[in-house]
Amino acid sequence: MAASGVLLTGVTTGLLILLVAGAGPAAAVNDLPTIVGNIRNWIMGLLAALATLFLTIGGVRYLMAGGDPSEVERAKAAFRSAAIGYVLAVIAPVVLTVLKSIIGS
Repeated sequence: MAASGVLLTGVTTGLLILLVAGAGPAAAVNDLPTIVGNIRNWIMGLLAALATLFLTIGGVRYLMAGGDPSEVERAKAAFRSAAIGYVLAVIAPVVLTVLKSIIGS
């Protein structure tokens, strides 16, 4: 138990040091294009990660189905979810670009 606490403390401290070291000079990022760009990058990353998770789950279910039609259908549903996630990750920058042009920045 104590060893895992030390490990977690070390990882947390290392992460804190990385965050502080990577912060650089304190610059205010209050302009709208930068904020929208950062949000777009986060959304794309999350959607791609979720789509990859669903693709992996679908692949494992398909491999482990063993001919069971209900499991094969569940795997196909996971593949469809992954495809939707990848499409949304690709479309997200386009949607935010349109929103930026509507807002006028």
